[in-house]
Amino acid sequence: MINEFKDFIAKGNVMDMAVGIIIGAAFTAIVTSLVGDLINPIIGLFTGGVDFTNNYAVLAGEVPAGASLEAARETGASVFAYGAFIMAIINFLIIAWVVFMLVKMVNRVKEAAEKEEEQAEEAPAGPSELDILMEIRDALKK
Repeated sequence: MINEFKDFIAKGNVMDMAVGIIIGAAFTAIVTSLVGDLINPIIGLFTGGVDFTNNYAVLAGEVPAGASLEAARETGASVFAYGAFIMAIINFLIIAWVVFMLVKMVNRVKEAAEKEEEQAEEAPAGPSELDILMEIRDALKK
């Protein structure tokens, strides 16, 4: 069982997956910063400075008026945090857009590389070995 585990870990796919997970975590941190530090303030400008994250509705319990979402949760009240959900959707859409653009760029690079390979393969290579042998045969027959 230990040898099987060593074989599993040593395979390239596992290492590729580990690298992907690490890069994905770093990418998530970058997108979180992009959304929190750049996108949200821009959205706030268009909505009059409203921060969606602190928008909530109290379902049960007592919450002081104008309290932040965190303060409302600390009181033990049951809150419907629709603003945090809206921000999660915005985060998802931004991440999906960035991944889409990344995949599109990678596909363009792959297509360009494939076209270069096809052009290299299409270059005339001269007569094949079979053509030369057929010419020798025909010459010998004469």
